[in-house]
Amino acid sequence: MSASYPRIITTPRPELPLQVPEGLSPVEFFNSPANLKNLAEENGLFRTPEDLLMYRKLIGHSVEFDTSVILDTSRKILDPLGRPVRRDQVPRAAARVWEKMTAILFDYMLDTWPDPQAHVILCGEASLDATWPLNKPGVPSIRMIHNHFMVFPTERLRAAPAADPNDVNLTDSGHNTLFLRHMADVYMDFFAGLDLQILKLVEGEEVALSVTGYPQGLPSWLLEDGRARLHDRYFWYEYEQILLRFLDFYRTFFNLVSTGEERVPQDANFPRAVAEVLLGSPRFVRVARDLRERVIQDPQFANDIRWRPAYKQLLYRDDEGRLVVTISQNSVGNAITELLGIVVRRAPDPEAYAKVEPALIEHLLAARQRLIDAGLGEPIATMHWPAAATPRA
Repeated sequence: MSASYPRIITTPRPELPLQVPEGLSPVEFFNSPANLKNLAEENGLFRTPEDLLMYRKLIGHSVEFDTSVILDTSRKILDPLGRPVRRDQVPRAAARVWEKMTAILFDYMLDTWPDPQAHVILCGEASLDATWPLNKPGVPSIRMIHNHFMVFPTERLRAAPAADPNDVNLTDSGHNTLFLRHMADVYMDFFAGLDLQILKLVEGEEVALSVTGYPQGLPSWLLEDGRARLHDRYFWYEYEQILLRFLDFYRTFFNLVSTGEERVPQDANFPRAVAEVLLGSPRFVRVARDLRERVIQDPQFANDIRWRPAYKQLLYRDDEGRLVVTISQNSVGNAITELLGIVVRRAPDPEAYAKVEPALIEHLLAARQRLIDAGLGEPIATMHWPAAATPRA
């Protein structure tokens, strides 16, 4: 068995079918309603009445399986900075459907790639921070909450070269992230205070992938009873409690950095824990004050601060077939896969992509069929597939 270290892989992609109009940055264009409309028309697979859109990731991370579910509010909210970017901002009805879609798509991945030694399976939800300027480098290309579903052959990862462990894209590792490097004890203690029944807090190393050794140091939870719980609403309740706990930590810390005031945020979900565990920790307060001084003195550093909560929450299968939840800060430029030590370079290579595209689309349509069968919405027809498409047997 090869050693554990972060890997870097190159994934072929086709040429983009759209041209960015002269005078616009790519990020500005990708956030326009015109681009979101094109995304659905060119690569849309399925849409629900709540405007949850499943689509093919044309510039994807994996050619084995790669799709996203996005809350497409582009036609309702024209201001890109006014769209929901976190799950706690999503209407309750949409959140319930999002949970069902996530469970169904994850079930499809588990059924189709059942061997945990042969394939890495993950889905990751990202907060696409709406507080940065549209033309800020590193800002995600579509500012709406989305869940990204991917499968990677383990054999391909083992054959891949090592990634630089200091790569900026691996800043969510336990070595580099602000919360873990400077205040790991109080960070973990804050999460340990959650009253969870079916998610069990474990050490990140216990559930790390052997091929990469990641995640490193991140708070992680084992899902008791595994996939049987994916359709249990109480699992999704606990999944959300982890997010709400993270948001409290993030807001409390950066409010202290911003104002210098030791106070519980008005919108705190766990105000008592914030007051006792966080503001009661000399280490937590000292790190925030040190960071505050650096922001004051260093304009370049100040420009990189993400003042509003930015996160990535991940559900993946470990080497033993167990389902694991983890959460991390959303750093500049990094992707969902990098929480698991997988750095992906997407390279334009239409010829290589054309060879793998038929099998990829077949999987996407098969996964879509499960959403159709569940009665959650309607399939979308594109130039690549009809609405009534049925995968080959």
